[in-house]
Amino acid sequence: MLPSERTSGASATSRGGREKDSAETPRTSGDDNQVLPMMSGGSSELPGFYRLPLSKRRSMVKQLCGLYLHDLRVLSGEAGLCDEQADHMVENALGFTSLPLGVCVNLMVNERDRLVPMAVEEASVIAAASHAAKLLRAGGGIRTELSAPRMIGQIQLLDVADPQAAEAAILAVKEELLAAANTTDACLVQSGGGAVDVEVRHLAPMAEDDPLDAMVVVHLIVDVRDAMGANTVNTMCEHLAPRIAELAGGRVLLRIVSNLADQRTVTAYGTVPLGVLADKGCDSAEQLARNIEAASVFADRDPYRAATHNKGVMNGVDGVLLAFGQDWRAVEAGAHAFAARQGRYTALGSWRIRDGVLQGRLELPMPVGVVVGATWAHPTCRVVRRIAGVTDAADLASLTAAVGLAQNLGALRALAAEGIQQGHMRVHARNVAVAAGAVGREVDTIAKEISRARSVSLDSARKALTSSR
Repeated sequence: MLPSERTSGASATSRGGREKDSAETPRTSGDDNQVLPMMSGGSSELPGFYRLPLSKRRSMVKQLCGLYLHDLRVLSGEAGLCDEQADHMVENALGFTSLPLGVCVNLMVNERDRLVPMAVEEASVIAAASHAAKLLRAGGGIRTELSAPRMIGQIQLLDVADPQAAEAAILAVKEELLAAANTTDACLVQSGGGAVDVEVRHLAPMAEDDPLDAMVVVHLIVDVRDAMGANTVNTMCEHLAPRIAELAGGRVLLRIVSNLADQRTVTAYGTVPLGVLADKGCDSAEQLARNIEAASVFADRDPYRAATHNKGVMNGVDGVLLAFGQDWRAVEAGAHAFAARQGRYTALGSWRIRDGVLQGRLELPMPVGVVVGATWAHPTCRVVRRIAGVTDAADLASLTAAVGLAQNLGALRALAAEGIQQGHMRVHARNVAVAAGAVGREVDTIAKEISRARSVSLDSARKALTSSR
């Protein structure tokens, strides 16, 4: 399977193949390029996967994804991040922190079965995403569309005497500026990327007590290919700053990437046949679908609801980004700004009943990268990339948005049926049992007991544990 092909407005797909070395053969860094979405004939639909012992789950994923024994040692923590690597990655390093790493199953994205790792501490997130992925699978899976991978760099100009003349002067030499910017990254240009456009914006004072006069902001648009792109864009902006100041007759202050990457978006679509929605908590599948639609419209109309609706989306998105070592903070900031781009904060994902089915759509900026950064430096991120078969940034963006759409559906389905707490607390009960002191088989026994009693609390777990012992 080859890297996903990216076309503006077209679905991302993956295909191709590789030879597999012996599972016992130690890997070099070069082997990490050899990744593909699932082994031949593999399926991400794994009934009962969550019931298997952890070691059995690892063994199954090893077979499905062609992992090496060393990869399993990384996943178990035996061969993960070491002191030396951590010390190089961050300043003032002291050690490590850990999050559970799970996998979203049942996903079909752009007609391919995919397993997508997620790092998250919340008990019900992966379960909800996997269940919703199964519902979406019944409608043919999730498909995605991507824009070109363009990031925006901002150059702030102050003390500009004639903003209109400054804009004309800058746009008159646009090609010169683009050529100058592209001298800073020959490799990016050779790979088909680079600075592609220059825009000029005018920002007037917002109120009488605004301390600044009108300012001019120059946007440098850069195709960053498979990089996240922040460092590249920042370098280009700093390189152009003196020339921009000269042309505008003003003073340059900030030169930095914007995390509102609204020219680098991914849109995920999915369909759920009403028949698969039959569930407890509603009289019929049709009623549940109508409830999901009503909950979605609520988020469209009300920013108080939209904030929680979008948090549900980002439960999935952030979980994937953390597992892949991405700058999840940049994506999170950009997603919420994107939700308010029309002057009112609203929902990122929407669900409507059309043509007798439930249709979902999610659009958000997705500045992710698969070159340099933690995605290469962190051993767990390298294994994660192998499990998911991610080969380029477009593929990672597609999978992340697909999980976000599934997560959104999972949350709305729970809210619209039995309520969010029943399912969430049932899964959360295991954490409560552990906190109460349960070990081994006691954990599931105590979790089931307090769940049945609908009293998932530390006090109840302690009483149940004392009684059982």
